[in-house]
Amino acid sequence: MTTTLRPAGPEERQDDGTRARRFDVCVNSRRVGGIRLATDARFGPTAGRIVSLGIEPPDRHRGRATVAALAAEEVLRGWGCRQIEVTVPAEAEAAVRLATVLGYTERSRTMSKPLDGAAGPPGLPARSSDRPLGEAEYPAWRDAALAEHIRVQTGQGMAPKRAEEAALAGHRALLPDGAETPHQALRVLVHDGADVGSVWVALRMPEQPGGYVVDVRVAPGHRGNGHGRSLMLIAERESLAAGRTSLGLNVYADNAPARALYDSLGYRTTGYLLWKPLL
Repeated sequence: MTTTLRPAGPEERQDDGTRARRFDVCVNSRRVGGIRLATDARFGPTAGRIVSLGIEPPDRHRGRATVAALAAEEVLRGWGCRQIEVTVPAEAEAAVRLATVLGYTERSRTMSKPLDGAAGPPGLPARSSDRPLGEAEYPAWRDAALAEHIRVQTGQGMAPKRAEEAALAGHRALLPDGAETPHQALRVLVHDGADVGSVWVALRMPEQPGGYVVDVRVAPGHRGNGHGRSLMLIAERESLAAGRTSLGLNVYADNAPARALYDSLGYRTTGYLLWKPLL
């Protein structure tokens, strides 16, 4: 039997060069599932994504998804893509195994923690306190946050110009009024009278059911002293104060200390962003 992809609709093209298309997964011309492919909105037209892939129950466990995923790579190569991404829910263990077999590796993961309002807001360690990020401090904080975001994205293969444009657009969208933007908490951690770190929590964010930690940083020279944990406790407190019942975040695969911290605080993985180069 031959498994192939058959276009299931016209190709969708946008002014910025991105494109997408749905395909039927067919076995000897019989439809057994569907797949949607697109170029990546973050990396641009040279990066592709498997947006969705599903095989009908009677045809599962026969290698249909494997062949469809490999065929998707050929389609994306034809589009000029040099890498491919897929986001897989943590509970979809079979999909995670399949992606691993096909050579995908973890780029980052999303994590979430339920917040217990009945327990009250968490306290900070002795000699630690926090305060709002001031308007006068905001430009320097923003520039440092943008520089770090650009560094991470270019390290993953994004063109520097595109990384800069994406970082600026993200900040403008979420923080149009700077440090005073409603539904955004920007807090500075103070320990023994010195500013040792900051945390940015989006208290209302599209497609996020609870609070979301957008940026958390401990200042160089103050790392390894537990301040990252204190900043995350501040994020929990701000989320609870805003009536949120969960707190989410994204952590990159190469940031093992951060993952260990989140694990210890009770965060659980909710999804994986996986990728591979298209050679």
